[in-house]
Amino acid sequence: MTAFPDPMALLVFDIDGVLRDVGNSYRRALADTVEQFTQGGYRPSPEDIDALKGEGIWNNDWEGSQELILRYFEGQGKARDTVAITYEEVVAFFQSRYRGPKQGENDQWTGYITQEPLLVDKTYFDQLTTDGIPWGFFSGATRGSARYVLERRLGLASPVLIAMEDAPGKPDPTGLFEVVDRLTEQHQLPQNLPVLYAGDTVADMQTLGHAQAQRPQRRWIGVGVLPPHVTALGQDYGHAYRETLIQAGAAVVVETIMGFTAQGMEPVLSA
Repeated sequence: MTAFPDPMALLVFDIDGVLRDVGNSYRRALADTVEQFTQGGYRPSPEDIDALKGEGIWNNDWEGSQELILRYFEGQGKARDTVAITYEEVVAFFQSRYRGPKQGENDQWTGYITQEPLLVDKTYFDQLTTDGIPWGFFSGATRGSARYVLERRLGLASPVLIAMEDAPGKPDPTGLFEVVDRLTEQHQLPQNLPVLYAGDTVADMQTLGHAQAQRPQRRWIGVGVLPPHVTALGQDYGHAYRETLIQAGAAVVVETIMGFTAQGMEPVLSA
């Protein structure tokens, strides 16, 4: 067990858009899926996907894909309940793109997941530990996908992780509570230690507001992260995205999580 004699805060991370660039993987699979089930009638742009996620309730990309498909057909004058596409079909096609045709053990995956650029490296987490910052992960990604990046690609040994299968989707804070409770017990941390949660979506930031309402004995602080596709769309788009995260509850917004070190946490915690 790592000893944290005088920690200033707990730091919990989302994964997609924070630790790995999913612009050409999850988001590409989402666009492929919508295009497939609209028979080529509609392929959502990055801005379309951001607008959907900006509603704060579409953190699950399978559900987001299905929603955009249904909205397309509604725009064609069809009622939702007449669209003969099942959720299971949407998930299966999405996964065939994201994981690849073989969807068993992760060492067999050949899809978009294998091409995701990392936005962080293991030395970042080693430095957090050296600086006395306990850390863990709460992600809407599947457990297999999350462990693929955390353990296989980043080389983290059995990190504390709550994934899609383990808790309700964000902005429900249940999964965040579970990560914090595990870290608190594992490292014998103070019960009122502030919690920083780093994420890139409105739902991520809204999770902190719900957490604060349900467990007011702690401070729950949102750290917004600009995902790579946002910065690629230009300064004005990045500024608007930053403002959206702040309006959703972010105390600070950073361009890359690598720059958010113990030193950078101090002014956020003292604000």
